[in-house]
Amino acid sequence: MNIQQRNNVNFYGTGSSTLVFGHGFGCDQNMWRKLLPAFSDRYKVTLYDLVGSGGSDLSAYNEFDYATLHRHAEDLLEIIHQFANEPVVFIGHSVSAMIGMLAAIREPAMFAGQVMVGPSPCFINDGDYIGGFNREDIDTLLRLMHDNYLKWAANMAPLIMGAPGQPDLQQELTASFCRNDPEIARHFARVTFLSDHRADVPRSHTPTLILQSTDDMIAPREVGEYMRRHLPVSWLAFVDNIGHCPHMSAASESAELIRTFISRLLK
Repeated sequence: MNIQQRNNVNFYGTGSSTLVFGHGFGCDQNMWRKLLPAFSDRYKVTLYDLVGSGGSDLSAYNEFDYATLHRHAEDLLEIIHQFANEPVVFIGHSVSAMIGMLAAIREPAMFAGQVMVGPSPCFINDGDYIGGFNREDIDTLLRLMHDNYLKWAANMAPLIMGAPGQPDLQQELTASFCRNDPEIARHFARVTFLSDHRADVPRSHTPTLILQSTDDMIAPREVGEYMRRHLPVSWLAFVDNIGHCPHMSAASESAELIRTFISRLLK
């Protein structure tokens, strides 16, 4: 299979080091457009769509192969092997932060570093662990998606984006959710929101910047602090932002924090 077509892989910029960006649930690579100019002037930038999202080859998606995030991690490694000549820095939003972590655990030599934007190893509260949701909350979310996906998207996307005062971004995320194939989106939502990768977090020794909004209903502050405590080589930075997409609604501040991390990492 043609990997570039499968994942709609695109390239920008020049430089001696490669950055790879992975998007979150319901999104596509266009969500990185506000950050792209901050990095394409000095790095090679690779953008791609998760199989089942955006401009990827939807025929490549099946529920058996993509029943866990590990298959998406395999796809990422195939992209890196084919299109990068050296260890990359991977910037992953939300579920892609976990995909990148799994890939780095599997082949650590391929990663110089990782930036996790709004990561969550587990969305469900469990004892002392605060994931942000009870199991009943997740079950209700998945049931609403099943009953009426477009209505769910119209109601949830503005809440996920947050960004009060930027209704254009709320509308953009809503449109992105609605463009997804409902059946694939429902399945990927189950994989995303029911996954639990807490046991994998301590296995990743890739230097990692955890970038989190100060107010995020999807990944509360406790999750970022959990990641910082359990990732062996990590730093936690908060962006003054409401919502789960600081790379869009607080792009300048996010870009500066990421740029500082990468410049120190690759010096």
